[in-house]
Amino acid sequence: MSVIKAVLFDLDDTLWPIVPVIKRAENLLFQWLELNVPAVARRVSIEGMRARRQALMETDPVYQLDLRALRHAVLVEAFIDAGEDSRLVDEAMAVFSRARNEVTLFDDVKPALGRMRGKLALASVSNGVSDLEAIGIAHLFDASIAAYSFGRAKPDPAIFHAACDALKIRPAEAIYVGDDPLLDVVGAQKAGLRAVWMKRNGLGPDRSLPEGVRPDATCSDLIELERWISS
Repeated sequence: MSVIKAVLFDLDDTLWPIVPVIKRAENLLFQWLELNVPAVARRVSIEGMRARRQALMETDPVYQLDLRALRHAVLVEAFIDAGEDSRLVDEAMAVFSRARNEVTLFDDVKPALGRMRGKLALASVSNGVSDLEAIGIAHLFDASIAAYSFGRAKPDPAIFHAACDALKIRPAEAIYVGDDPLLDVVGAQKAGLRAVWMKRNGLGPDRSLPEGVRPDATCSDLIELERWISS
């Protein structure tokens, strides 16, 4: 078995809880609509826009890669339907994006990443639209690959391989850590990486492993991950 040279991380629900962040960001966006374009706010709801985004994702694969573009497209539709200037959508998106990056890291994240960084190469591989600079942890990673800019999304092996190439390592020399059994565990393993399932008991999604999915390890936090890597 190859020596571990790098650890690659999922972001949402692996390094921070995402559901409360999205809920807050959507509420702030809707409040902005009520204050600045009430005609739009009267015609839409948070739940209605969410349903419209889901429908677009199912019909246009482009939006499966770029969730920000998806949200932007739904807002443009709403503005046009209400007879409002769709150029204001960029201001609305700025409100959402600021809130989207106001995450609360799990307590173990910064200390563990700081320790790992001295021993291993670190990278992030995400299907989301987080801005690690805005969050304040970009300096902890040697590379960051996002589906919307790369053009492929997990579980496509290409996005995992891109991170390995950026770190100048082979897939067999990397571990991928994530909370989603299919996107993260199965996706990474099919790309030739070892996969650690991050199951933050009581702090993240209540997921179970589908039949046949076997991560190389299961950890409840990054402290446990460090111990597993050391062993």
